[in-house]
Amino acid sequence: MGYFGCHLSASGGNAAMVKTALSIGANTFAFFTRNPRGSKAKKEDAADAAKAVQMLQAEGFGKLVAHGAYTMNLCTADPEARAFAAEVLEDDLRRMAALPGNFYNFHPGSHVGQGAEAGIDYIAAALKKALAPGYPVTVLLETMAGKGSEIGGRFEELKAILDAVGSPDVGVCLDTCHVYDGGYDIVKDLNGVLAEFDRIIGLDRLKALHLNDSKNPFASHKDRHECLGQGSLGIDTFAHIVNHPALKDKPMILETPNELPGYQAEIALLRSLES
Repeated sequence: MGYFGCHLSASGGNAAMVKTALSIGANTFAFFTRNPRGSKAKKEDAADAAKAVQMLQAEGFGKLVAHGAYTMNLCTADPEARAFAAEVLEDDLRRMAALPGNFYNFHPGSHVGQGAEAGIDYIAAALKKALAPGYPVTVLLETMAGKGSEIGGRFEELKAILDAVGSPDVGVCLDTCHVYDGGYDIVKDLNGVLAEFDRIIGLDRLKALHLNDSKNPFASHKDRHECLGQGSLGIDTFAHIVNHPALKDKPMILETPNELPGYQAEIALLRSLES
């Protein structure tokens, strides 16, 4: 049985998220470590985190996939904003220690005209510093659609960051909408895309997936998510993904435009696609 879940609100605490996940048939989930459009983080609650860890273990959950704030740009051209983003990353990894052994995923950032090489250097430097304390968390770089000056639209860019960081505690989260919009044809050639990923990065570094259909056509570089089967990827693509031997044991997180009932239906759909 695969590990399927969605983004849940962290406002009620960690244990509440586990209960919500169970109520919709999920056995993993994602959550934002702080306001996704800002920097404010919820007050930490050690007792709540400990209770959540017990529940996750008892219910056989897969690894969780926490998500950094969208506004955390580690390679912005503004030195003060870049330093603040690095501080947010460090604080997030420290906070993740309360839920040990899980993933922390983030968008690598946008170099805003400085060039990809400079952006990669900034991201790697921030990661190396944030990882230094050795918190029990694996950081994931998310594959991006390549719009504007985004870093991470090509596998080679993610590989460059991984090489510069030089740590086994960094991997990749593959977003289906992003890679398709970015020019990797997982609809017609999933095996070919995974072979290219393996050649450039290594499938051992692929730790989690975001399952999203796309509102836009192939290689559009737009990044607009759609509900499963209602976009340009189509339901057959997701059937191939959830049954693929290199992917089926990874946590798969829905980020489709849904509320909880919609996520519950999509989780049931994904389970019906498993062979």
